[in-house]
Amino acid sequence: MLSLAPLKEKTEIEKIYKEKGFDYNEFSGCVLCKDGAEILGLCLYELTNKKITVNYIEPQADLGLADGILRSTLHVAAERSIMNAFYGGNISEIAKKLKFVKNAEEKSLDIDKLFSSCCSCGK
Repeated sequence: MLSLAPLKEKTEIEKIYKEKGFDYNEFSGCVLCKDGAEILGLCLYELTNKKITVNYIEPQADLGLADGILRSTLHVAAERSIMNAFYGGNISEIAKKLKFVKNAEEKSLDIDKLFSSCCSCGK
């Protein structure tokens, strides 16, 4: 069964951050996509009380899966009434392909897309 959810255990989050070459801090979070015990994809982000910054998504080759993982990650912020979303790391191109870029110069994401139709991948 497919599951998409933020990890709760800080030691697990820190381990994934280190595996992917990112610095872990008190604002670090991870959304994990799993099919049973098999990890299909993930997203690394930083969430403060003012904004979310999405830094890493895998896989990038599967646009449908990447779209779902990005939406799940942005939903974590929206649940906390945090509507300022930004990107960094490796997600610039995938955010453009999925049409989530709000302002490329500011590296902001359009979190309002959560409340519109899915399938940003165009399929």
